[in-house]
Amino acid sequence: MSPTQWDFPVELCCRPMAFVTLTGLDVVYNAVHRAVWDAFCANRRADRVPISFKVLPGDHEYPKCRPKRTSYEWYIPKGILKTGWMNKHLNLVPALVVVFYELDWDEPQWKEKQSECATRVEIVRQSLQGRNTKVAVVLIQKKTPLPPGEDVIASERAAALCNACELSGKSLFVLPHTDHLVGYIIRLENAFYEHAQTYYYTEIRRVKSHKEFLNKTTHQLLFVRHQFKIAFFSELKQDTQNALKNYRTAYNLVHELRAHETNILEIKTMAGFINYKICRLCFQHNTPLDAIAQFRKHIDLCKKKIGSAELAFEHAAWMSKQFQAFGDLFDEAIKLGLTAIQTQNPGFYYQQAAYYAQERKQLAKALCNHEASVTYPNPDPLETQAGVLDFYGQRSWRQGVLSFDLSDPEKEKVGILAIQLKERSVVHSEVIITLLSNAVAQFKKYKCPRMKSHLMVQMGEEYYYAKDYTKALKLLDYVMCDYRSEGWWTLLTSILTTALKCSYLMAQLKDYITYSLELLGRASTLKDDQKSRIEKNLINVLMNESPDPEPDCDILAVKTAQKLWVDRISLAGSNVFTIGVQDFVPFVQCKAKFHAPSFHVDVPVQFDVYLKADCPHPIRFSKLCISFNNQEYNQFCVIEEASKASDVLENLTQGKMCLVPGKTRKFLFKFVAKTEDVGKKIEITSVDLVLGSEAGRCVVLNWQGGGGDAASAQEALQASRSFKRRPRLPDSEVHWDGIVIQASTMIISRVPNISVHLRHDPPALTNEMYCLVVTVQSHEKSPIRDVKLTAGLKPGQDANLTQKTHVTLHGTELCDESYPALLTDIPVGDLQPGEQLEKAVYVRCGTVGSRMFLVYVSYLINTAIEGKETVCKCHKDETVTIETVFPFDVAVKFVSTKFEHLERVYADIPFLLMTDLLSASPWALTIVSSELQLAPSMTPVDQLESQVDRVVLQTGESASECFCLRCPSVGNVEGGVATGHYVISWKS
Repeated sequence: MSPTQWDFPVELCCRPMAFVTLTGLDVVYNAVHRAVWDAFCANRRADRVPISFKVLPGDHEYPKCRPKRTSYEWYIPKGILKTGWMNKHLNLVPALVVVFYELDWDEPQWKEKQSECATRVEIVRQSLQGRNTKVAVVLIQKKTPLPPGEDVIASERAAALCNACELSGKSLFVLPHTDHLVGYIIRLENAFYEHAQTYYYTEIRRVKSHKEFLNKTTHQLLFVRHQFKIAFFSELKQDTQNALKNYRTAYNLVHELRAHETNILEIKTMAGFINYKICRLCFQHNTPLDAIAQFRKHIDLCKKKIGSAELAFEHAAWMSKQFQAFGDLFDEAIKLGLTAIQTQNPGFYYQQAAYYAQERKQLAKALCNHEASVTYPNPDPLETQAGVLDFYGQRSWRQGVLSFDLSDPEKEKVGILAIQLKERSVVHSEVIITLLSNAVAQFKKYKCPRMKSHLMVQMGEEYYYAKDYTKALKLLDYVMCDYRSEGWWTLLTSILTTALKCSYLMAQLKDYITYSLELLGRASTLKDDQKSRIEKNLINVLMNESPDPEPDCDILAVKTAQKLWVDRISLAGSNVFTIGVQDFVPFVQCKAKFHAPSFHVDVPVQFDVYLKADCPHPIRFSKLCISFNNQEYNQFCVIEEASKASDVLENLTQGKMCLVPGKTRKFLFKFVAKTEDVGKKIEITSVDLVLGSEAGRCVVLNWQGGGGDAASAQEALQASRSFKRRPRLPDSEVHWDGIVIQASTMIISRVPNISVHLRHDPPALTNEMYCLVVTVQSHEKSPIRDVKLTAGLKPGQDANLTQKTHVTLHGTELCDESYPALLTDIPVGDLQPGEQLEKAVYVRCGTVGSRMFLVYVSYLINTAIEGKETVCKCHKDETVTIETVFPFDVAVKFVSTKFEHLERVYADIPFLLMTDLLSASPWALTIVSSELQLAPSMTPVDQLESQVDRVVLQTGESASECFCLRCPSVGNVEGGVATGHYVISWKS
């Protein structure tokens, strides 16, 4: 039995179309005939009628028609459906034979041509030998015919030709070879389709007429056969509703047949065929729920019909094919527009097909494990004279035998043995992988990640069984990430175990080491004895020796692997393997933690690295080194212990680099930060732990950042949510879950030991040169140098304040807009211990309101850190908020010479301008001078002299002046005119 025995026949799976043969066309040597044939078969769109065309010679022999049976009284059928019947009606027996003949109506030798055409038609009729196949004639003509009724000669000759060929007028057609050939061909096709419909209708009537001769006792098989034929002819006729109805009837009749071990395969085979047709038509009619319901019913009815126990694998193969075929139908329907959902998609059917294929493999392994001495039977009981079976689903050594009693048990035994031996040659893993791959593609399409991962694991395991270890590892590696991230540790352990076997059998060093590291870790659910074996193998590999074989591996594969391992040992190559652990869960955990979130530059930076081993036995490492974003610090954070490769598993628990399972080990590191790193963040970029030695092989476990692996985040979350009380530990030990990774710290400047005092008298008055006295005193124990002062408006305030605030060191000068708002890095010299200095800063505020002023003092000092002399830059800043107020309020009013209030002034009539100055200052103000600067439109009546010079105003006191003015007449002026400026100079 071939591996494709369970595939459905092509003629069952294709869409049945009316079969029409074309004769009289020479498509090789005649260009006109070739053009006609191309028009029939090339670029057939969906809107053209469903016909299958074939060019045959006029004397082609069609399958012979068996003589019609007049009675079924003594007839005993030998099977349900012949293997060639569907193909016969799809590709061999036409519904219509079309005879093409070149003949114009005005042909001079009409009589001879007419006679030749009639002869050709007669030859076709003879070759059909009594079948109901229709015959039609198409005349290929060079001229376009006239409309019907206008060409009298054509009508007469057409009637004569029909009479000579014994054809009805509906079976004679004319095909003009013109520019519109395709249009004529489409019209011809439609006419052919009608003839074919009539033929299949006749065939259905003929089959139905047999029913009255049948009886339920001896003709049960014929009821199924005839019902199937009616349905199939209905499909050929494109009557899919009736086809579906008849297939359903046939399906029910199949299950009414009396089943026995001898005919169970035939019943299942036909049930499978009919079920396929029903499901296909349901999808075609856009009723997918009906298709699913039918398929479920089919599986429920057939899953227990196993048949011979010795051939149980055949039932599993048949079941697998049913699910696969339905999955294919479902997928095809989706491509044509059907919408599937996450819980009902083809993936589930491919998955179930794979499950039965796996069951087939297991059953075949159990039932076909014959000894090597057992040979294949000769002659072959599975061969037939014709090369194929007569009826679907029958055994080749007892075709047509319907008896439930086995007439020849020995022949039966030999036949079963032949099937079993043939099954051994089937590559089951290929079948399973193909089905699983189909299922994975569907689950990926419908976003079912867990189903996809589950099936990819099965695919990986099948590749392992098929000894394709590279593909197995690729798939298993892909899904490990999902199971790690979701914490499916039992599943992960199972996958890792298979992956370890694959890496061993391929002698893949790095993979073997990586999987071993994880199987020894906390994520592994292996027992301690298994972990001990893996740990021992890992150490062997690190000592440049071959590991022991993994259990349950194929013996031949192990022998090949052992040779590969010997080659690996002898080959000179890199013996250092760096393994990034952030993507898996190794048997060592690592956490790094700085003692503080920030360190002053004159204090050593300190941090701890915590390590914890989860393997069964104490293990010794050779080196621990930390890397930073500033690589200059790397050299200060290395712990190294010289050891031999054989010392790795020594039980020396007191060793500096020895880790005891379950115990947390702490390593303290410290280094002095560089002064240029002040204000910068120092980060641990990686932690490297070296296992083994360069004499053998080295494994570098690399943690990114401050530690943590694929399971750390999940474990930290669980620990934070846990209310479980932690047991009390000795002072020297810590709870692992209580350690929080802190992989970065800030370097901040040395704490300044100076005092900065600000002396001033608020508030400041607008435009006043306000004095701010800065006093700096050193409390350092050694001299400080390069003392610099930065003073002025603190940056980051309103831009308007920056434009209206000006700072200077010289109070005698009046600041203008060229002066800055902040004076930076003013050198003020050096200071001895206890010495102080003062510096006056003058600020001019052009607007009222609050301002924040900054005084920043920086200096350099020599200091010793960990016995090393270094220069530190220190700084201290003070801020003060100063309120700015107006010095006085000025009010101006116009009055008449009689001191009466004026709303307006009149040309050439004198008036008085009165000014009132009200002091708003908290202390006395002296008015130095006042001046009225008149506009061109105003003239003074008398001399403009200040009346308030050297007047001292206390808080709340006011001073007034009076000026007599006149507005000259300058024509007809309407509206207001400018008076001028009133300028006051004052001091406090």
